[in-house]
Amino acid sequence: MSQLTIIVATDAQRGIGINNTLPWKLPEDLAHFKRLTTGNPIVMGRKTFESIGRPLPNRRNIVITRNAEWRHDGVETVCSVEAAVALLDGAPGYIIGGAEIYQQSLPLADQLIITEIAHTYDCDAFFPEIDAADWQETGREQHTSETAGLRYAFVTLRRKA
Repeated sequence: MSQLTIIVATDAQRGIGINNTLPWKLPEDLAHFKRLTTGNPIVMGRKTFESIGRPLPNRRNIVITRNAEWRHDGVETVCSVEAAVALLDGAPGYIIGGAEIYQQSLPLADQLIITEIAHTYDCDAFFPEIDAADWQETGREQHTSETAGLRYAFVTLRRKA
């Protein structure tokens, strides 16, 4: 079984986006995301892929879509989270969004890496509620962004055995 990690940035209300874009500019979070995911497979929904606009370099890009005809150079397409996990064939992988993919993959995830932004934004997409009984916090790094002036934390949660 693959080590499956969900990686997400959320505001104080679990908001993750609006109109298929990030509502904040937090360069430190993007650098953190790149550092962790580079060299690893990433799994995302089609709308998340389209918001990025291209395959992310130095990563195997797997896109989940209900449209069997949908194709894009540099990505592999599958029709479900389970099919994406099967493609990983035991390799560790990162689920990078969006909301529906997070919801579907949460029961399969071993680890959550959450950037908690200490601010509330106008969002139309949200990270699902997690049951604290299922997860143990194993790391928390508090930061303040020099460029964005935002307080945030990188939080790691592992699924309890």
